[in-house]
Amino acid sequence: MNLLFSIDDGYVSHLETVFFSIKTNTPDSAFDIYVISDHQLSRQDELGSFCQKLGMNFVPIIVNPEDFANAPITDRYPQTIYYRLLAHYYLPQKINRILYLDADVLCINDLKPLYQTDLAGYLYASAIHTNLTNTTEVINRIRLQNFESKGYYNSGVLLMNLAAIRDNVKANDIFNYIRDHVLLLPDQDVLNALYGDKIKSVPDQLYNFDARKLATYQTISFGQWNLEWVINNTVILHYCGRDKPWKINMNHGKFTALYKHYHHLASQLV
Repeated sequence: MNLLFSIDDGYVSHLETVFFSIKTNTPDSAFDIYVISDHQLSRQDELGSFCQKLGMNFVPIIVNPEDFANAPITDRYPQTIYYRLLAHYYLPQKINRILYLDADVLCINDLKPLYQTDLAGYLYASAIHTNLTNTTEVINRIRLQNFESKGYYNSGVLLMNLAAIRDNVKANDIFNYIRDHVLLLPDQDVLNALYGDKIKSVPDQLYNFDARKLATYQTISFGQWNLEWVINNTVILHYCGRDKPWKINMNHGKFTALYKHYHHLASQLV
């Protein structure tokens, strides 16, 4: 199973927690872990050693800044926004599938069903976050002018069909789109605007559960997707927003304690 991450030095400990949660809940799979950055991480050796203890293969990838000479880069659009969308330029050609994950997720059930999703005819698989109304989705379709898309996909969990992406996702198309548009969430907006109609929808309650919105999920499911259901069925919890569970005094939210439990167990292996 190929997994992709893109972090800076401040996220090493959080990434170790993600690794631990994945291996704990998907114990019978082999993992190649690719981590993209624009420099060698200061704790790269620690990260590699941690993966070795878990039986995972760690593969750091350092991008060449010259590859982004034609990219629009500003304080608002740093070079890092391109890494997940252009990862296929850096990954080995032999890889045809990889799962990108943000470092603020937790895997609490088997990851294999998501990874094995049929991607025939699609570039990506991703989830549209659940809402009580579709107002936001309508606004995003108008804003991004992609009316064929089923909704606004969250790029924090992104299964990639690399064989198809290599033929269809081009750096200059992305650079030109960013240069010509004002974007709210640059990489996510580009993903939806250029490729939203080529993304396969997967259920967010299983594969990209917004940890802030348990009450919303319960309401939409008429009480079915409650806390017990999530623990037994959800694969990926996503700690979206600014209030991360590892922050000091961040004790609100039903899933904060769960994250801290995994983080504590992971820290014992470091």
